[in-house]
Parts: sequence; structure tokens; C-alpha cells
Amino acid sequence: MGVSLRSGDDDDTGEVADINVTPFIDVVLVLLIIFMVAAPLSTVDVQVDLPVSNAQPQERPDEPLFLTVSNDLDLVMGEAPVERGALQAALDAKTGGKRDERIFLRADEKVAYGDLMEVMNLLRTAGYLKIALVGLESAPAPSEAAPALQP
Repeated sequence: MGVSLRSGDDDDTGEVADINVTPFIDVVLVLLIIFMVAAPLSTVDVQVDLPVSNAQPQERPDEPLFLTVSNDLDLVMGEAPVERGALQAALDAKTGGKRDERIFLRADEKVAYGDLMEVMNLLRTAGYLKIALVGLESAPAPSEAAPALQP
């Protein structure tokens, strides 16, 4: 069933009320693709000339001092277990009383953040402020030839 909106005369010179939007949509989609391709190309790196530092590179210790927090929250210095109350005395004996020595702190991944902070506070109370957190590096990609350093 169809309805005609034309008046009674069969004159085809009247205006057509339909608008064909298909070419308009095609143009918009082509412009969208052009902008999607061109937008990532327009982002460029900012060139910055960084100042040169005059700081001397720090020497790496011959034998680093590792303090380990195991998953049951026991402290181990090197290979020897240490009680929390005797931590300062053990550190002083190992470092010769040099409080500016860097302590490499490593912990089991199951150790809670609060427990690790408690050990760091023990080190701070003992006067050892240079603390380095130790973690494992991710496995290198098969194409890389350089081996990963182990702590």
C-alpha cells in the first residue's frame, strides 16, 4: 500500500523531498580514516639538550651487604639469620660502624608492604639511611644476547 504526496497534476518538474546521504557518509568515513592515520604521525618527540652532570660516579661495593626479609618475616643478613633486636649490632659489626654504607634490602614477594616498611624503619632507627631495594629483572627477550645481572 503506497501513499503519494503529489498533487493531482502529473508534472515531474516539482522538487524531490528525498536527500541521498550515502555520498556524504562516504566522505566523512574517508576523512575519519585520514585523521586516524595522520594523528599518530603528528606527535613528535620534544628535543631537549640536557645539562651535563658533574657528579662523580659512585663506586660499587666489592661485597654488597644484603638484608633479606623471608616470607615468614625472618631477617637474614648475608647467610646468617638476625634477630630484629640485634639488627643494629649486627649491622655495626658487619660495616665496621660506618652508617653511610648502603644496605641492599630484598624481600620475598609474599611479604606485606607494611612489614617491609617496618624493617626499613628498623634500619632508619639504627642509623642506616642508604637503603636500596633489590628486585629481579624480567627475563630478556630471546633476541637479546646480553645476560641479565643477578643480585
